Amino acid sequence: MIDKALPDSCDLAVIGAGPSGMAAAATAAALGLSTVLLDEQPAPGGQIYRGITETAAATRAALGADYRRGEALVEALVASKTKYSPGSSVFDVSPSGEIAFLAGGRTHLLAAKRILAATGGQERPFPIEGWTLPGVMTAGAAQTLLKQADLVPSGRVVLAGSGPLLWLLAAQILRAGGTISTILDTTPKANWRAALPHLPRFLASPYAAKGLALLARVRLSVKVVSGVTFLRASGGERLREVTYRCGSAEVTVAADALLLHQGVVPSLHMPDTLGCRILWNGEQRAFQPEADEWGATSVAHAAIAGDGAGIGGARSAARRGRLAAWDAAHRLGRIDRAERDRLASDDLAALQRDLAARRFLDVLYEPAAAFRAPTGDTIVCRCEEVRASKIEAAIAQGILGPNQLKFFMRCGMGPCQGRLCGLSVTEMFAQARGVSPAEIGHYRLRTPIKPVTVAEMASLPFGEHADKAVVRL
Repeated sequence: MIDKALPDSCDLAVIGAGPSGMAAAATAAALGLSTVLLDEQPAPGGQIYRGITETAAATRAALGADYRRGEALVEALVASKTKYSPGSSVFDVSPSGEIAFLAGGRTHLLAAKRILAATGGQERPFPIEGWTLPGVMTAGAAQTLLKQADLVPSGRVVLAGSGPLLWLLAAQILRAGGTISTILDTTPKANWRAALPHLPRFLASPYAAKGLALLARVRLSVKVVSGVTFLRASGGERLREVTYRCGSAEVTVAADALLLHQGVVPSLHMPDTLGCRILWNGEQRAFQPEADEWGATSVAHAAIAGDGAGIGGARSAARRGRLAAWDAAHRLGRIDRAERDRLASDDLAALQRDLAARRFLDVLYEPAAAFRAPTGDTIVCRCEEVRASKIEAAIAQGILGPNQLKFFMRCGMGPCQGRLCGLSVTEMFAQARGVSPAEIGHYRLRTPIKPVTVAEMASLPFGEHADKAVVRL
C-alpha cells in the first residue's frame, strides 16, 4: 500500500488519513482519479481510529464496536489504487495547489488539480490553574495512549469537563481494566433547558440508545459530581490534588492523573493555509472553514471534509469524505452532475440526519463561559508561558485582538502556532468586550505550519516549478 515512488502530480491530493480522508481517497481512486493520500501518522486511522491496524485484541474490545468500524475503511483504502504516503508532514500549500511536505527525511513537492483537507478536529483548549503539571493531560491524549500503546492511567484518576468524549473515554478505561476515582462534570445545568428543543431528533438517531447506555454504565461504576464551576490542579513538581467547586462548597481530592476535556473543534491550520474563508459557528462555539455539503470552499481547487468542516463525528466524517470525492470527480470531468447526485443521495440524506441529531449535543455540552476564558495566573499560552493576567492587562490597554497581541507578548507564536491557546484568547477578548468571537477573529497563520528547518526548505525540488515556489517567508 505504501508507494515510495510518489508522482509529481495528481488529480486529487488528500491530506489526512482519518475516516474522511480514507473514505475520500478510496472513493476517488475507484472513480479513476489519480489520488495521493498524505498522512503525518505512520498508519491510517486518524485520531478516532488510531492504531486500528496494530491494536491488541483486548484493547479493541475495550474501545468498542464503533472503533472497529475503522477496519472497513482501512481495507477499502488498501484495496484501492490510492498512492498512500504515511509519515508525510505537510508544511505549506501554494495558492496554485502545490503541496510541500516532509517524508522519509526529505522535502517533496506535489502538484494537485484538487486538494482535499481531511485534517479533522482537535480538543478545545481547557486552561485551568495547574494544567501544565505532569500528571495532567487531555482526554484525547489519554485515549491515544490507550489506542497506540495499550496504556491506561493508574492510581487515583480524575476526569473533568464535559462532552461525549469524556464519557466515552471513561467507559473505555473501565473496560480496559483501569479505575476512575471521580468524574467532575462541568456541564452547565442551564444547558439542559436550552438543549431540550433538539432532544426529539437526537432520540430518533442511532446515537441516543448507545449514548444513554454508556452514561448509565459509567455512572454505576464511578462517582460523578455534577454542576462543577471551578477547577484547579496543584501539587508542586507534579499533580497531587484537584480542587473543585460545586455550589458554594470547595472540595480538594487527591489525584495522580487528571484528564481534561471540554469538546472538540475543527483544526484550522490547513484550511487557513489553503486560504479558505473562515467563519464562526455560534452553536459549536468554534471557527470553521466555510464549506457546502460537498466540502467545497471559497478556494476553487480546495475542499474540506470530516470534522475539519464542523464537528460531526466519525460516521459523518466518512460520509463527508465520500461526498467530497464524488464532487471532485464531477469537477474534474470524470462524472456528470446527475451521476454525482445519484451516487451521493444516501450519504447526503444520512449526513443531514446526523447533523440534525448532533445539535442536541452541541447545545448541551457548550462549555461554561468561565472555562472558555481563563483568568488570573492561569497559563494560557503553554509554548510561551503567557498567563491570563498579562492578556487581561493588554486587553484593558486597548489591544485590538489576537494578532496584535502577538506583537506584544508572543502569545500564539510557539511551536503549536496557537493550537492550544487560540480559541481561549479569542474568548477572552470577546468576553471582555461584550461581543461575539466572530467580531474578534482568530490567529492568522504563517507558513510553515509545521516545524521545518531552513535546510529542508532550501532543498525543495523546485526545478521546473520554480515560478510557483510554495514557501512564503
